[in-house]
Amino acid sequence: IACMVTLRKQKAIEFLKKVLPVVDNKISKECFDERGNFSFGIKEHIEIPGVRYDPEIGIFCMDICVSLSRPGYRVKKRRIEKTKIGSKHLLTPEEAMVFVKEALGVEVV
Repeated sequence: IACMVTLRKQKAIEFLKKVLPVVDNKISKECFDERGNFSFGIKEHIEIPGVRYDPEIGIFCMDICVSLSRPGYRVKKRRIEKTKIGSKHLLTPEEAMVFVKEALGVEVV
């Protein structure tokens, strides 16, 4: 059984700030892909602050995948009048690491 939830903007930042202490606010460089997206895993959901154990649910793990993009990236994905995006507009892993350090206070190791 699997579930996927999309969070955007402020809700996504709040969720990441709540979840990142579970991994000691550290993310490996290998977690970033060539487009600046990153993902990490949590072994038990009850490690998240404020979450209590429910015997009906049990314990489950979570994979958290974060997709970062610059404003205007929708031009490439939209249904009508798609156009190409220049390579300078795409995020690099280094730019994503800088964003994660500044916005979320995460240490990249």
